[in-house]
Amino acid sequence: MTVHYETLQQAALYPEAFGVEPPAALGERHLWPRMPGWFVRSSPAAADAPEPSAPTRTLVAAQWGLVPHWVKSASDGRLRAPKLVNAKAETAATATAFRDAWLQGQRCIVPMAAFFADDWRSGKAVATRIARVDGKPMGVAGLWAQWTGPEGEVLLSYTLLTVAASNHALMQRYQSPGSEKRMPVVLGEGAYDAWLNARPEKASEFMRQYAPQWLTANPVETKADKVPKGWLG
Repeated sequence: MTVHYETLQQAALYPEAFGVEPPAALGERHLWPRMPGWFVRSSPAAADAPEPSAPTRTLVAAQWGLVPHWVKSASDGRLRAPKLVNAKAETAATATAFRDAWLQGQRCIVPMAAFFADDWRSGKAVATRIARVDGKPMGVAGLWAQWTGPEGEVLLSYTLLTVAASNHALMQRYQSPGSEKRMPVVLGEGAYDAWLNARPEKASEFMRQYAPQWLTANPVETKADKVPKGWLG
């Protein structure tokens, strides 16, 4: 389960990597559940066209942690959101929280510089930053939803799609002992428009592991790591 990722902190990366205008403000570098983030989706005109010749994309501000359209209130949705930051690819089409978004084609791409996972091989959790070897941004497959309240208030939200990773050469090292090993669905750049515009019955074809040789993992250095041994301050 991914509950922490790093956003893009260079405005130029949004048009370069995702073909969208950058946000007016880049926002927080480190994102946690229920924080405001960004996702990329097909522009409405492109999605409605029978055969779009030049698909276009839009960057959308939203809460990380899906709020299904059927929740009774915004507060109820926010309470659910931390448990809905990830959606298992195997059950997204049938799970109550995600089914409508999947079947209605509410797919998105979440831009990120890296995601984080805990390495427990030493017996304690060591936060580890996982990024592409080439340093380029990652586009993670996701689903988005829109909740509209009785007074017309609107809350946009999104979730990251994940796949099983117990047999992944890199990701099998991470997450707590005994837990199911999973990883976000990192898309290839050439698949962005195909993923956003695929029919629901074809969307599952994109739910694949990202090759381990294309990822790099580095323990996160903390302030304690920088204090020399014996130093009392």
